[in-house]
Amino acid sequence: MKQIRWMFLLLFCSYFLFGNCANKTEVTGKLLRDIDLLDTVQYYTFNYFWDGAEEMSGMARERYNENGIYPENDKHIVTTGGTGFGLMAILSGIKRGYITDEQGLARFEKIVSFLEKADRFHGVYPHWLNGETGKVKPFSLKDDGGDLVETAFLMQGLLAVHQFYADGSAKEREIAARIDKLWKEVEWDWYCNNQPVLFWHWSPNCGWEMNFPVRGFNECLIMYVLAAASPTHGVSAEVYHQGWAENGDIVSPHKTEGLSLNLRYQGTDAGPLFWAHYSFLGLNPNGLKDRYADYFEEMKNYTLINRAYCIRNPKGYKGYGANCWGLTASYSVNGYSGHAPNENSDLGVIAPTAALSSIVYTPKESMEVMRHLYDMRSKLFGKYGFYDAFSETAGWFPKSYLAIDQGPIAVMIENYRSGFLWYLFMSHPDVKNGLNKLDFKVVK
Repeated sequence: MKQIRWMFLLLFCSYFLFGNCANKTEVTGKLLRDIDLLDTVQYYTFNYFWDGAEEMSGMARERYNENGIYPENDKHIVTTGGTGFGLMAILSGIKRGYITDEQGLARFEKIVSFLEKADRFHGVYPHWLNGETGKVKPFSLKDDGGDLVETAFLMQGLLAVHQFYADGSAKEREIAARIDKLWKEVEWDWYCNNQPVLFWHWSPNCGWEMNFPVRGFNECLIMYVLAAASPTHGVSAEVYHQGWAENGDIVSPHKTEGLSLNLRYQGTDAGPLFWAHYSFLGLNPNGLKDRYADYFEEMKNYTLINRAYCIRNPKGYKGYGANCWGLTASYSVNGYSGHAPNENSDLGVIAPTAALSSIVYTPKESMEVMRHLYDMRSKLFGKYGFYDAFSETAGWFPKSYLAIDQGPIAVMIENYRSGFLWYLFMSHPDVKNGLNKLDFKVVK
């Protein structure tokens, strides 16, 4: 599996089209075949988690600004959830021949060694860590402890790495065993707070004061699957059906932009596109069903609604159209915002991750966006791929990146090309048991 290589393609692209990797973006987008464009975008985005990683820990930086200016002096702050995405991106880099097996294993050892010593709260990591010390950096005033959702994203990546090495050499099996220990130490059941629902946060200083029981549907499906899957601190199926699915009230058939959805989306007809990405980096949505939804069909329509809204463009923003759509949480003209396909949440900001990470649901439509954005690369493309977000209406083109937006691009491109990361994650025996406990149907 690890010996599968695309080195010939990489060398071909580098030599005949690009001269060298540093000059890849000099090529006219229209000269690239789809496969070459996919490889170019995947390679550069992978590099956010490779060359762009925090040096001491190997973890994914929360953000990277090409101008080198960090007003909050936070270049060394790393993200646990974004690192989970990055672990999967690095696996794809090994598969594609961007790095060697040996390089990949060394990086995973570095990250796992950091995680073994970093702050945890009942086995649960915080949202942010200081990459130099492993100490928590509060995400907000009371959010200075465990973040169960970000930990789920991290574990999603770690379990994929586990499966990559579980049957390997002695050194590879050792890293798999260390990952298994971290996985089994997460106290999912403790984060129920003695109720049939999972809570997002707990702090040793503030206890349960954040008071955020997680109910569907949003990006957190993976958290409930992993909580059910844990062989040491697992939760019952009741927590999923009564908590996340609210005794069936998660089902709320409705139409928006002429397309049908079956689930209730947190007080909106359809939310930001990252809700269709984060849980499904490892969970294969193809054929994934439970009593509430067919997740591929649901997420496909969810994506097409976002596209249809941008084509309709009720607020008349510049640049929106069939080849330029995608509203999600990202940097925005004034700070960070959760952009979504409704007039209250649409601020004229397109995030490349939105359409590009949806390629598994909408391959033709997402490729149209990728090619269009690549043709605009003088404004939109830098050393780690497409910048986080932009607004043609505002003339706003910041040269900044966020790990949680870069990761899904690299991972979903790989899943579109090969299903590799889906295969790894879904092959984990605990994941299989968790899905079975919750009565999911999966493609065999």
